[in-house]
Parts: sequence; C-alpha cells; structure tokens
Amino acid sequence: MSTQNQKVVVISGASQGIGAALVAAYRSRGHAVVATSRTIAPSGDPDLITVRGDISEPATAEQVIAAGVERFGRIDTLISNAGIFLARPFTDYTRDEFATMVGVNLAGFFHLAQPAIDHMLTRGTGHVVTITSSLVDHAISHVPSALTSLTKGGLQSATKSLAIEYARHGIRVNAVSPGIIKTPMNPTEAHDALSGLIPVGRMGEPGDIVSAVTFLDDSPYITGEILHVDGGQSAGH
Repeated sequence: MSTQNQKVVVISGASQGIGAALVAAYRSRGHAVVATSRTIAPSGDPDLITVRGDISEPATAEQVIAAGVERFGRIDTLISNAGIFLARPFTDYTRDEFATMVGVNLAGFFHLAQPAIDHMLTRGTGHVVTITSSLVDHAISHVPSALTSLTKGGLQSATKSLAIEYARHGIRVNAVSPGIIKTPMNPTEAHDALSGLIPVGRMGEPGDIVSAVTFLDDSPYITGEILHVDGGQSAGH
C-alpha cells in the first residue's frame, strides 16, 4: 500500500526506450509505478509492479489498473506511451499492419484510459498523458506515415476532448508529441540521416520526453495541451 504522499503512476510500453526511461524517472522520484508491455521483465521492487501483456487486449488493461489499485490503493497518473510506428507508403500497408497499429495505438489507449479515468473520478483527481507524434502536425515526405497520423492524430484529438470533458472533475489530460528520438525504434545506422530531418540537426533523447511528461505532471493548471518535443520539427523546415 502506498503512503499518502506517494504518487502512483501507470506506464504502458514500459520495457524499453521512452517507456523504460519514464519508469526509471518516476521511481527515482519515489513514486510507485505499474509498468506494462509485451516483454517486460518481472520486478523485485515492491514499489514497481510489472504486467506482461498485449495492451490492445482489454484484459491486459484491466489487469494493469486492478493491480495498481490493489497494491497501492489508487492511480494518480496514466502515461499512455505504448505505440507502433511503421514507415510505409500508404498503399503498401497490409490489413494486418493496419489492425496492429489501430489495436496498440488507439484501442490500447481506450482500454487503459477508460478504467483509469473511471477510478480517478472516484477520487476527484488524476492526470492522463498520451505520447503522440510530431508527424501528426508536420508530415515529412521522406517518412511516409499515414497510419501514424491516423492513430496518433486520433489520440491528439481525444486529448483535447477528454481535457474539456473532465476539467471540472479534477482530471487533467495532456499529450507529449515527440519528434525523432533515439530509441530502439530508430536503428543506429539511420541516425545521421534522421538527424538531417530535424531543424536543430540532432535527434532527441528519451530524457527529453521524460522532462516534458514530468513538467506536465507537475503543472496543475495545464490541461488539453499538446507539448511538442521535436527539435523544431513541428514548426517547419
């Protein structure tokens, strides 16, 4: 059971990249964490619950929220980080790829956010942060990404809608919109080429996204915000 002052944070897509960095950051703050992904390892830390599963499946999301409430007594913040990115010409996407991206990027958020917000309503407080993509606002011809815009763009729209719906219930909803970040999603051999697509001339680090998420989490007067962390990508070229 968490103490009264110990925040409880749920993080999806938590086994590597931005998600793993978020887990480490919140644990370093002394907060309890419920972390989930398909491949996440078991935890020996009493203040870190790991749930292995496919977030596109409703049962996984239900297990994640239930585990957090049972162990720690509450959920304060949900960070919906799980996502799939596939750069393909639009006509080359397969039906399976479409179903997978919709399942993880959109359905995964729905399955996790619905019970989390339902729980937050009982407490009259809470915060939801979605991780989207700057490609939603600024397409790049060298990075065809229509399904990313379709799914992550949906999350950005939902962020604003949910922020207004729950503003008077003590629940805030924000999004962080990353540019091109050094994660396993971007192979090392592509870093030089990818850096050339960014106005500041370099890729971002997972810590840049962590800083943005924690800033929003620490800012009680911000809701409905889409915070771009992309080296100027969304501003133009």
